[in-house]
Order: sequence, then structure tokens, then C-alpha cells
Amino acid sequence: MLLFCPGCGNGLIVEEGQRCHRFACNTCPYVHNVTRKVTNRKYPKLKEVDDVLGGAAAWENVDSTAEPCPKCEHPRAYFMQLQTRSADEPMTTFYKCCNAQCGHRWRD
Repeated sequence: MLLFCPGCGNGLIVEEGQRCHRFACNTCPYVHNVTRKVTNRKYPKLKEVDDVLGGAAAWENVDSTAEPCPKCEHPRAYFMQLQTRSADEPMTTFYKCCNAQCGHRWRD
């Protein structure tokens, strides 16, 4: 959590005093003792893999190939290639099982 000095507007630092912690300003004499536990937690929402790859629309109009599914052993899978690393590295191939009941996804 970042707090600002009400006098000069600079960011406050945390100092360890004799009996407690306190917020203090480096440029003016403002000091505020911490009288209770200060916490503020935020948990970011993790993106689904499809969101990163372009959502459900990313798998529309893709080709299929003779790649067996490692989960259900269906003989074909949809695929798309994306450049996920630097330009001098090979592209990453993403697969999705053609079996509608399976839909397993993996990459190569």
C-alpha cells in the first residue's frame, strides 16, 4: 500500500519506531504512528489459456492434422501455430482434439 504525505504530497516511508511502526515523510516532519494492522490484498484473476490465445474464436477456421490425442487417442487434432518466444526460436504448435466429447488441448 502506498500512502502520501498530506503536507507535501510525497510518498511516505515506513519507519520502525521505539514502540511501534510509523509512516514518515522524507521531506517534511510529518509522522503518523501505525495503531492497527494495515493490510490490503488483491488476488488477480488468472486468465484462461483460451483468453491468452484469442478466446473461443481462435479455434474457428483452423485446420486439422493426423496428430493422435494423448488423452483419448482420437487420430486427428485441430492445430494452430503462434510465435510465443523470440523470433529466432521456432513457433509453438497448439493442438485441440477433434473428438467433441474430449476436446483435450496440448502443445508441441
